[in-house]
Amino acid sequence: MRPEALFPLIDQCWQNRLLLEQKAYIQAVESIMEALDKGLVRVAEPEAQGWKVNETAKKAVILYFLIREMETTLAGPLEFHDKIPLKGNYKKLGIRVVPHALARYGAYVAPGVILMPSYVNIGAYVDSGTMVDTWATVGSCAQIGKNVHLSGGVGVGGVLEPLQAAPVIIEDGAFIGSRCIIVEGAYVKKEAVLGANVVLTGSTRIIDVSGPEPIEYRGMIPERSVVIPGSVPKTFPAGTYQVPCALIIGKRKPSTDLKISLNEALRDFDINV
Repeated sequence: MRPEALFPLIDQCWQNRLLLEQKAYIQAVESIMEALDKGLVRVAEPEAQGWKVNETAKKAVILYFLIREMETTLAGPLEFHDKIPLKGNYKKLGIRVVPHALARYGAYVAPGVILMPSYVNIGAYVDSGTMVDTWATVGSCAQIGKNVHLSGGVGVGGVLEPLQAAPVIIEDGAFIGSRCIIVEGAYVKKEAVLGANVVLTGSTRIIDVSGPEPIEYRGMIPERSVVIPGSVPKTFPAGTYQVPCALIIGKRKPSTDLKISLNEALRDFDINV
């Protein structure tokens, strides 16, 4: 049975939680979670004009918490006490996992991914060839494309509710610099390069300053953009102060396409961060 055939049961459970006392509905939730874990279902799907949120898949994640009991898990001398088990069987899955990387069950991690000491939360999707570097976090339901580099300390936010809210999406080939924060459904398109400490929220002003006139975006980085942190003045009752923004300083050049290096990309614009 295709996982999508179980979606009506998930929607019914969402409206009536008492149904979770019945075996068929419990099995439906567990089946959708297994499909999420294996990448057969996603919380958001790419379409011709952007991405579509799968609200039913998000419902299944939330319902899964309701049917799980707290349990103790041992990993050598380490002990965890939680409702959601950890992923495992990494050798068979073709994933390199460096101590102390953790990924929760219900997150899809594709073959060829490298997890340095990091964390991948339930419902997330991390595609092949991506590196999740040291102390980076991939929040619940975040969607990470192929051959993405999440540098050290990157924080990718998660989202479960509201159901219609889009997760953070980072498309194929993007390079996210150290200590960047990407939350509130911010959207980084293909092959963009973010310099260290860029902060993106759903309402962050993203200003393209590479041409004669500024062009402003909100919550979305266009393809192949090279981005650094900036600030803009904002007036408050107590005075005018600088608030963070993101500055697009140009487009990624072909000379840096084969280099997995943030510094190389930024040096094309005489900037080191």
